[in-house]
Amino acid sequence: MADVVSPAVRSRMMAGIRGKNTKPEIIVRRGLHALGFRYRLHDRKLPGKPDLVFPARQAVIFVHGCFWHGHDCHLFKWPSTREDFWRAKITRNRANDRKHSAALNKAGWRQATVWECSLKGKTRLADGQPVRLLADWLRSDQASIEIQGQNTSGRSADA
Repeated sequence: MADVVSPAVRSRMMAGIRGKNTKPEIIVRRGLHALGFRYRLHDRKLPGKPDLVFPARQAVIFVHGCFWHGHDCHLFKWPSTREDFWRAKITRNRANDRKHSAALNKAGWRQATVWECSLKGKTRLADGQPVRLLADWLRSDQASIEIQGQNTSGRSADA
């Protein structure tokens, strides 16, 4: 199937997509800050440049976009144009996520992953719930947590 917009329009659209300071990330940051948590942003010294870093708690948080990380939810659909490019790109992103997670584990960092579908779309969790789950996790000694949207289509949801 051919793209529905011109290459110039598609290029402009793709250039507007950010890798950090995304809307889901801002929601998480503001919510945790309001609860009194302080953090560093995008620490380049750590594998994967986590979105939020809590050095005193030895914890990091990744806020993943469902499309870019190939999440199994309603927000992800394999593109029908340039299929080889997108399959390679998203597969590489997933592999990098696993590699970074293993390196962080080895270094003793606790990890949280918040999926975009927990914050928006038809499977989003109740307002504030993802942030409350993260706050509870940060206060605990639990090694990891994954927060994703509600289970609406038979897919597993871990919240």
